[in-house]
Amino acid sequence: MPGKDINKISISSKELENSWHLIDAKDKVLGRLASEVAKILMGKDKINYAPNLAGGDFVVVINASSIKVTGRKSEQKEYFSHSGYPGGEKMTSYEDMLSSNPQKVIENAVKGMLPKNKLRDVMLKRLKVFPTEEHTHEQQFSAN
Repeated sequence: MPGKDINKISISSKELENSWHLIDAKDKVLGRLASEVAKILMGKDKINYAPNLAGGDFVVVINASSIKVTGRKSEQKEYFSHSGYPGGEKMTSYEDMLSSNPQKVIENAVKGMLPKNKLRDVMLKRLKVFPTEEHTHEQQFSAN
């Protein structure tokens, strides 16, 4: 049949299986870690990758408080937030964000590397970030 591609296999979301990955962020570079995590969350490392499905795995990142950045980013990088009211802009430096909420640093970096569509929130729910080595997902790793 002309126009029909035999090699295309469509997969449904019910056929997808999700596994768990544990990543230690100790002394890793923020951008390189975020791109690795984003690839796993999207499912691009799987053989049955489909861009229209959230077929990625769950990712647990530990030791978020000991993440590194290169160059002078630790002094220059700032996070922007806005309350929605006039004059409601707030800038937070990287060092302040890392000391007060290290999980937010990694979540923000990964969020920027995921596709900007409806699946991004679904993928981000599969990301669990902890500032130290202790995490609440021991059962998922003992089951594998």
